[in-house]
Amino acid sequence: MTMTELETKPAPAIDHALLARLTGALGDRATLAKLCSEFGDLYTEFLPDIFHSETGLTMEVAYAGHETGLMSELIADLGDNVVLADTQLRNWSPHFVLACGNSFIITLMENLLGALPETIEEPIHRPLSRIELDLSSMVFDKIANVLRSGVNAAGGFEPLIDRPHNAEDRPKPESDHVDQFAATIKMRIDLGTVSSEFYLVVPQKALLKTVVTVPKSKNQMSRNKKEWAEQIAEQVRRSQVTLQAKIRLETLTLNTIARLAAGDVIPFRDKGDVTVDVSANGKEMYRCEFGRAGEHYTVRIKDNISSEDEILKHLMG
Repeated sequence: MTMTELETKPAPAIDHALLARLTGALGDRATLAKLCSEFGDLYTEFLPDIFHSETGLTMEVAYAGHETGLMSELIADLGDNVVLADTQLRNWSPHFVLACGNSFIITLMENLLGALPETIEEPIHRPLSRIELDLSSMVFDKIANVLRSGVNAAGGFEPLIDRPHNAEDRPKPESDHVDQFAATIKMRIDLGTVSSEFYLVVPQKALLKTVVTVPKSKNQMSRNKKEWAEQIAEQVRRSQVTLQAKIRLETLTLNTIARLAAGDVIPFRDKGDVTVDVSANGKEMYRCEFGRAGEHYTVRIKDNISSEDEILKHLMG
């Protein structure tokens, strides 16, 4: 081999895992297991009391083990029945992920709306609604603040939590994305008869530098029940809801309906003022009159079919 060939031959790329281990971004099995279990102890000790003091609900939290691997793969392994939020905590980790089983959020919503715990069944697997996503952001706030209280992040900064999203809406990593080695800390959470899990997916680089400590006072992380209820109500009132308007048409025979074609006209059933029923998520809320303002067709509210409390409870469900 000539000197020219030696000079132009590219240097072999260093193994990703080896580089991570050399730079403190990949730990050994025993160290990671110990750190993850310490996080488990922290949440088992504090999270039930926080929820109970703010909602009056009794729940059980227990450590459910951990997984290690590349961060994107660990997130994908959580499945499609979870809600996720990208999070950062200054002086600890610029990016980690909080996740929670959808069944816990749905069950929590039902409890907060006054359903008896013994009547609540295991929810079906489905994405969360917009209002349930609002509730999940409050749940993640509690989870993130327990973490903040127990890790050695200097400065006392608040966690920054992005808007939660359903797993199906999570964007794919960029093509040039460099994956990190991470660990998933798994926590079981039981509310009534429904058992679910929440997760922290944390880069090992942050985890390996962490000293987990138990705060002196649980009360430092709690607000009162009234403030929690007011916060939920405010979240609901700010949520966007799609309304549907239904107008009754004149009755027709099946023979006539079968022969309808483009250009045919079906009259409204009402003569004079046309009555319109306005609903959201299948719940009728207002009885209105059909009209027009300029270029826009409109409805004018005549009667409230449901009370404000009934509307809020239905939309939150």
